[in-house]
Formats: sequence, C-alpha cells, structure tokens
Amino acid sequence: MFWQGLRKVPNKVNERIVKSKGSFVIRIGNRIHRRVVFATMCLLLVVILIIIISNSVSSTVVANANFIRGVGVGIYWDPGCTNRTLSLDWGTIEPGANSTVTVYVRNEGNSAVSLWKATSNWTPSVALDYLTLSWTYSGRILSADEVIPIDLILKVSPAVSGITDFSFDVVINAAG
Repeated sequence: MFWQGLRKVPNKVNERIVKSKGSFVIRIGNRIHRRVVFATMCLLLVVILIIIISNSVSSTVVANANFIRGVGVGIYWDPGCTNRTLSLDWGTIEPGANSTVTVYVRNEGNSAVSLWKATSNWTPSVALDYLTLSWTYSGRILSADEVIPIDLILKVSPAVSGITDFSFDVVINAAG
C-alpha cells in the first residue's frame, strides 16, 4: 500500500523513533533516556560503594585486649598509680597505621632497675610477621618507687593481609 513506504516524522524535537526488525515502532522520549542513564549510574555507584566497603572491612585490623604484666614493676593507667592495668586495648588499626597506649610504670622494688619488654602468645602466630611493638623507654634507670610514663606503640605493616583479629601478651621486666 501507499502508506507502508512512508516514514513518520517525530513530532517533538527530543523524540526519536527506534525501529526493530518486527513490524512495530517504539518511541523513546528524552525523559526515558534520562531515567535509563540515571538508573545505570545509580547501579554503578552502588557497585563501587560495595567494593570500597568490602575492601575497607577486610583490611581493618582489630585487636583484642592484650594481657600486660609487670615483673618487679607495676603497670598503671594514671601517674598517681591508683589504677593498675592488666590489659591493653589497641582499638581498630588500619594497615600501615599505628596505635599508641600510654602506661605508667612504677619501680616497686627496693633498688634501682632498668626495664626490658617481651611479647609472647601471638594469636594468630602470623600476626607477629605484620605487627611490631615498640616503646618510648630510653633505658633510664628507675630508683625505688619512681614512676615514668611509657608509650607502647603497635605498628601494623601496610602489607598485612587476612588478619582481622589478634592478641598477644606484653611483659615489662625490671632488671637490676
């Protein structure tokens, strides 16, 4: 017929005609196009957020409260030595970061001493490969009943992988 060869002209400037191989015509307006683009962008944003959140959760290192013990010295939270501590809570530490806890160490013996620290009971044992405990103790000799503040610094390697929870024991010994 005569009408079959004619093509319909869009009646709006931002409207176009999409012909499929079938015999029907689909009109796609600018509004629908914007909705499709918006929905695609939202979906892409959700996927990116999921990836970011999953990577940040899997790379976070969380410490349990760790046991700390003094041999010949007392370990306290306050300079007046009224609140003895038996554990340290490092909180949440990101790879490549560190956490610092300040304790007050008092020589509870009758003679002057120097201090040394040791760690043990790392759980999981592979945590020892990625975590380093240092302190600000300078080697100073402590007289009887002397109190000094010491920062314990736990550093986490940026290469840490697969550790989301750990614990270890700290012992501060008096040597005199």
